[in-house]
Amino acid sequence: MQDLTQGSIPRHLLRMAAPIAIGMLFQMLYVLIDLYFVARLGDAAIAGVVTASNVQFIIMAVTQVLGVGTMALIAQAVGRKDQADANLVFNQSLLLGLICGILTLVGGYGIADHYVGMLAADPATLAAGLDYLHWFLPGMALQFALIGMGSALRGTGIAKPTMIVQILSVVLNAVLAPILIAGWLTGKPLGVAGAGLASTIAIAAGVVMMTWYFVRLENYVHFDTKLFAPQLPVWKRILAIGLPPGGEFALMFVFLGVIYWLIRDFGAAAQAGFGVGSRIMQAIFLPAMAIAFATAPVAGQNVGAGHGERVRETFRSAALIGAVLMFALTLVCQWHPQVFVMPFTSEPDVVAVAAEFLSVISWNFVASGLIFSASGMFQALGNTMPAFVSSASRLVIFVVPAVWLSTQPGFQLRHLWWLSVTTLTLQAVLSYVLLQREFRRRLPLLKPRNGPAAETAAPE
Repeated sequence: MQDLTQGSIPRHLLRMAAPIAIGMLFQMLYVLIDLYFVARLGDAAIAGVVTASNVQFIIMAVTQVLGVGTMALIAQAVGRKDQADANLVFNQSLLLGLICGILTLVGGYGIADHYVGMLAADPATLAAGLDYLHWFLPGMALQFALIGMGSALRGTGIAKPTMIVQILSVVLNAVLAPILIAGWLTGKPLGVAGAGLASTIAIAAGVVMMTWYFVRLENYVHFDTKLFAPQLPVWKRILAIGLPPGGEFALMFVFLGVIYWLIRDFGAAAQAGFGVGSRIMQAIFLPAMAIAFATAPVAGQNVGAGHGERVRETFRSAALIGAVLMFALTLVCQWHPQVFVMPFTSEPDVVAVAAEFLSVISWNFVASGLIFSASGMFQALGNTMPAFVSSASRLVIFVVPAVWLSTQPGFQLRHLWWLSVTTLTLQAVLSYVLLQREFRRRLPLLKPRNGPAAETAAPE
């Protein structure tokens, strides 16, 4: 366990953000490695995989519910030196994750055909999407265990073990991808099905490694079968904090679904270009997202300890660091966006769509960094509803004009990209306003904690 209630706030943020960023980068490589080899199979294969993989936003929505709720409650428990509550939350989150994993398999195989069929531009894209999704669903189900364990460690101020597991699992995926997708060594290519299978095997290996770490090395929170009996009050606490962030990811799923639906008349190349561009954008976002992921436990422990001014300082530092990083990345994307796209596809139409997307959408990078930082603060404060309201407002003000634009003569893809930049900027303003309101309501109530629990917590 790392005590984040003392010492330099920027140093804590950067210390935690570095391994988080590395781990997230390697996590993103899951998608990029698969995309690299799938791109060799043609536009329909790319479009099918990126369309089907959007189902992962639903899975990520549910994992966010468990992950954010678990991390926030454990961070606050660490701040007030309540190890017993931290351990209770950890074990109950694992039980919830097991239930969600089972539901993912049952529901995923039940709706896969309908979902991919609704968005696919043509039969070839539909076939590729289903092949990929059917083999990746087990991996999606296993992500609940990974997120639960990783979030618990993050709440205690530890990020390196999660980073190491992510790196090793991505390396495994990188080894398996060419073997299963392209048939290297075996001579039996599985195509897009191999991409899904490679990711599933790599995620399963990650679960095994994280389990080994908790059994052999972790001391502050640990597996305890006595705490696996369902405790509804704990579930309620986890869900109260986690449901709004989960709702944000669900809204992102809807947001992307609307875009794929609006651009499907432009053909598979347009869907593939948007898919490649959006995945690259997610990778570019990693530095700011890592800062936001570090913000939540740093601020959360200080909320638990009752240090209101350190909570404010956490946001100021995170917002400044994030803004500098995102502005630099904006300049890179304005310079030559094709550089990011060319490693994944040489199809001229796909490259053109992806490059135009990046050149326009990069103007909202700084605003995105502010939104990420504010979201981390809402998690730390234990009230994530304002972040959900902010995301929902963006969906509303985007979808209605987007649908209208699509019916107008001369409608082009870049009209959607500029609309996205405008609406995300408005979302950033709303997030900042809501966070300042939350500060005024919550921080004056915080009192430094020096109770007896502070003397009994066992260090890691």
